Amino acid sequence: MKNSLRILALVVALAAAGTWLVTGSNQGWTKTSIEKRILDEVTGIDEIKYEKAFKPGLDFLGGALLGAGALAGVSLLFRTKPNENHPQ
Repeated sequence: MKNSLRILALVVALAAAGTWLVTGSNQGWTKTSIEKRILDEVTGIDEIKYEKAFKPGLDFLGGALLGAGALAGVSLLFRTKPNENHPQ
């Protein structure tokens, strides 16, 4: 159980860091929509449209790493079973 929690914590941390890096390493808050500027060819005026997209920010990364740290911390509460083959 102890090693399983530590491995799970590592997987959560790596998955969160990988997701954050692959989606653009957003240095701000998590965004669920992205601003897109479109130039009107006739008038020359910029039009702002919003597209739905998920860009995880530092709050996403911090929360995931905090969760991974909590899993690793919980693993410290479990005792290692003594090995029956090797008496202490």
